[in-house]
Amino acid sequence: MGSLADTYQLDDPNTGTINKQGFADYLAGMRQVVEGIRGKTDDPLLNLTEVVTQEEGGILTAWCSWAVPGTPIQGSGLIKVGDQGVISERLFYYTKLPEAQPAVGLYPSPTHISSPGQITEC
Repeated sequence: MGSLADTYQLDDPNTGTINKQGFADYLAGMRQVVEGIRGKTDDPLLNLTEVVTQEEGGILTAWCSWAVPGTPIQGSGLIKVGDQGVISERLFYYTKLPEAQPAVGLYPSPTHISSPGQITEC
């Protein structure tokens, strides 16, 4: 927690925005959810891969893929770090959409595309 800037903000689409003061409770809740899925284990909470960084104006921006070992939970994150510590984290989760269907048939076929200047209803 000492590495978090005083103005730290975590944006998690499942929980909303978390500040530095709320981070310990957020992390404890996440650990509880993960333990409920995979049970108690010595596995790390997260595995980070494909880390990409860029420094500009004294701010290091990092993007990474992450996964919770032993669970289907995975995603990516965008992290900003400055002299004062971790400034922000934005989490993205990878998941299938409910009842996801292939995109085939969602767009009009070429026979429904009008010549320039014509309007055709589909």
